[in-house]
Amino acid sequence: MGWIGFTFLAVVLVAVDYTIASTVLPVMLSYEGTAENAWWITSMIIIMQALMIAFSTRFTQKFNAVAVTIQLVGMIGLVVLLFAVGAFNNELDFSNLFSTGSIAQEGYYSFGTLTSVGPWIMGTLLGAFTIVGFESAANLAEETRDPARVVPKAMWQAVLSLGVIGMLFLIAVTALLGDPAALQGSATPVADVINRVLGPILGNLLLVLVVISIFSCGLVILLSGTRLVWAMSRDERFPGWQLWHRIHPTLKTPVNSTIFVAVIGQVILALFSQQTDALFALFSAATLLPAIIYAVTVVIYALKRNKLPPSQGFRLGAWETPVLLVAFLWLAFELAIFRDASFAKPWFYVAVMFVIGAVYLVYLLMTRGGAKALKMPDLIAIDAILDADKGAEANR
Repeated sequence: MGWIGFTFLAVVLVAVDYTIASTVLPVMLSYEGTAENAWWITSMIIIMQALMIAFSTRFTQKFNAVAVTIQLVGMIGLVVLLFAVGAFNNELDFSNLFSTGSIAQEGYYSFGTLTSVGPWIMGTLLGAFTIVGFESAANLAEETRDPARVVPKAMWQAVLSLGVIGMLFLIAVTALLGDPAALQGSATPVADVINRVLGPILGNLLLVLVVISIFSCGLVILLSGTRLVWAMSRDERFPGWQLWHRIHPTLKTPVNSTIFVAVIGQVILALFSQQTDALFALFSAATLLPAIIYAVTVVIYALKRNKLPPSQGFRLGAWETPVLLVAFLWLAFELAIFRDASFAKPWFYVAVMFVIGAVYLVYLLMTRGGAKALKMPDLIAIDAILDADKGAEANR
């Protein structure tokens, strides 16, 4: 599952960064977006993120903290402006929330067939792709003081705050679409709506904030992927761990694992970049993989929760069983959507990556003397290490 997590972070890195090049910059800078320029722009974005992570963890964290603030302020401001200007100009049309656009009403809410899904059911995947990545806080738990309390709090705050803001943003944009069918042919519909409603100057200013937010999102994804590869390599669980577990003596960062994740991202980008449905394929794979990861996590937790050490920070109490049940039902529903034939490429990507991980697992079992040799290492208290380092610096 660590390997599957890595394959998810690698593909979602490309999906998020590709959004900047394909859906925002063409409108903001007034040029025609093509597969070629989206490819090289996304490639440069990944390189910039990798350089930041490789050269300074502290700078990366500070940049992300500022970007998150900009994201919250910018998104709240954008939502308020869209509603206010739309209401002032009498452009808000909330009937769009229930419009099928150019899609026929018949079968719109259908659950579909064995190999197809109705349009409305398919649309629920928008939430599945948007409300994802909150586990990045857990991926960085080893670098967090008092993670048992801080990480759960960060996760639910991210889901709640951005979930609410994101929903309001989608409602505002949908109500301001005008004729939904007219925007169907646009490759940048959201940016088009923002520019039309708020004007090119203010619209572009807010799109700059959107670019910063998306760049920061990709930065955290790459950082999480780097830490995942490094941690698995440290525990000798990742192919080529001898290279990826090293810490640069001067920069004090896992430079090798950063380069590795960035290179894998570039390979995935190259494989998808010349396809006309590249964005759909990337988003689909980046939605399918976390659904698999979350589903397995929920099942494993349900089976093993009584054998886990007691939590020192966050507990669901009596809500634990209902939350587990609802989570399992939702994930089963979400995974069922991917039976649609349009998801053939994402399933192929998942299958190939799963086979690679399975082959390496068999190799580990054969060369390490069985499952007992792969027992997880003991948990360590990061706070004690941080306190010791702080004391050593004070003494110096």
